[in-house]
Amino acid sequence: MNAPLKVFALLEAQGVPASEADDLVAALEAGAVAGALCQVVELGGMAPASRGPLFSDGWDDGVTAVSEALVGIADREWSRRGGRSAVAADLAVHIADVRQRERVDLVRLERFVRENVLPRTHPHTTERRRVLEALGEAGGLCTARTRNADGDVVVCTLDAGHYDPDDKPPFKDGKPGGWHKADASIWNDSGAACIPHAAL
Repeated sequence: MNAPLKVFALLEAQGVPASEADDLVAALEAGAVAGALCQVVELGGMAPASRGPLFSDGWDDGVTAVSEALVGIADREWSRRGGRSAVAADLAVHIADVRQRERVDLVRLERFVRENVLPRTHPHTTERRRVLEALGEAGGLCTARTRNADGDVVVCTLDAGHYDPDDKPPFKDGKPGGWHKADASIWNDSGAACIPHAAL
């Protein structure tokens, strides 16, 4: 069952219509059975001679019975084409189930982040900003950015609209005044490596 589900999922991801995907999978399934049929038919008359004629007759009767059964299976698989096969229906149920479980997992994860991670972050830090971004709640934060001494891009962690170039920070205690701040980085919009909030 897993193999047809994967084929359907891949075809769906490529935009193949459901009816066409159903035809392809039905043909593959019928072809697989037909391939098995070819191998079974070749066993006719291959009973070990040492087992005697009675065993040989039973052997050939068994080959015939299995061959006929496989023909019926192949016919049924192929006749399913033109409508959604059981596999296509199973895929729809499987996808719906997976998406439902993903939604439940996301709700649990969001609750955990909100109740256990966010309270442990300090205000106006990059760590807190990242948590708020993960929760989709960073829209009220400044978007100005610059590069720190290590060459990493840092984004301001203060509220949007805070910037005042004339309100210079007292650098010794790290308070940003009206400038941008992210952890230990403090900057204004005039630096070459800075992208001001107003430009985004």
